[in-house]
Amino acid sequence: MVYFRDNIAELKGYEPGFQPKLVDIIKLNTNENPYLPSPQAVEALNKLNAEQLRRYPDPVGTAFREAAAEVHGVGPENIMCCNGGDDLLTIAFRAFCDENRPVAYPIPTYSLYPVLANLQNCRAIEVPFDHEFNLPVELIKTGAALTIVCNPNAPSGSFVSVGEMASLADELSGVLLIDEAYVDFADENCAGLVKDFDNVIILRSMSKGYGLAGLRFGYAIASADLISGLLKVKDSYNVDAVAIAVATAAIKDQEYFRQTVEKVKKARDLLTAQLRALKFDVMRSYSNFVLAETKDCPARVIYDKLVQRNIYIRYFDLPGLENKLRITVGTPEQNDEVILALKEILQA
Repeated sequence: MVYFRDNIAELKGYEPGFQPKLVDIIKLNTNENPYLPSPQAVEALNKLNAEQLRRYPDPVGTAFREAAAEVHGVGPENIMCCNGGDDLLTIAFRAFCDENRPVAYPIPTYSLYPVLANLQNCRAIEVPFDHEFNLPVELIKTGAALTIVCNPNAPSGSFVSVGEMASLADELSGVLLIDEAYVDFADENCAGLVKDFDNVIILRSMSKGYGLAGLRFGYAIASADLISGLLKVKDSYNVDAVAIAVATAAIKDQEYFRQTVEKVKKARDLLTAQLRALKFDVMRSYSNFVLAETKDCPARVIYDKLVQRNIYIRYFDLPGLENKLRITVGTPEQNDEVILALKEILQA
């Protein structure tokens, strides 16, 4: 007996990065920040009391909305709290897409998008990037109700300029969701576009630059009208009291955030240079990971040999990514261990 809808029964679900149970490992496979979150965030966590756990949380996370609005120069009505960036993606698919209203996005990109399209039973129009990951002009012509651009893109780390994204928003008749989960490590961002375009939604995550992946907290920036509509679709209490308190403290501590981001960016650039010295092809990354390819050894073989050394990176057996490895930027010590292991593997 099959109880599921046909599209669910046939669906190949999203596969998160492997979460090893071992402690003594180098874990660079899920793009976590190698540094701890702000001490102010930790203090907020320690100050929580049982009464806050007994009661339902603020359904819209007012304290965070106000803090994030100040950081971005918008009003609280332009912010919506989410249970991680994935929550916002789910809300957007539910709000804008159905059997007659497709989604469009360039590929290869975040592999959750097609899964959400299948769940919503909407058509996914996948437009290939070129080999340099330039924004495909064909994206404008899809007529999709929802267009998603991951920027910086995952897993390439490439970045589409703000000017190009503004032009895309201007041309589209539907909603443009710019997935900026990794934008903390880029040189610019598209948040300002929400002031000029009423069809733009910006996705932000607290998992990357703020080091709060375990908290599951993200947020949307958009026009007040779009936020008002999205609030109708979200779960009634989609973010909990602990997450609201800790995320609010973290986003207020911009000095710590900037210091952490700069350390990751410095390590990323060094890691890129070290990989290129080993004859890896490495695109310039605007994120906290790099995408590397070598013709000297198959990517799957390198991945397996790193696992034998308790080093975990990400291998995607997907079209366009078959011989590439995504390596999260770790601490300088972790990155050095990876480089040493790669030298040994390639020289064997």
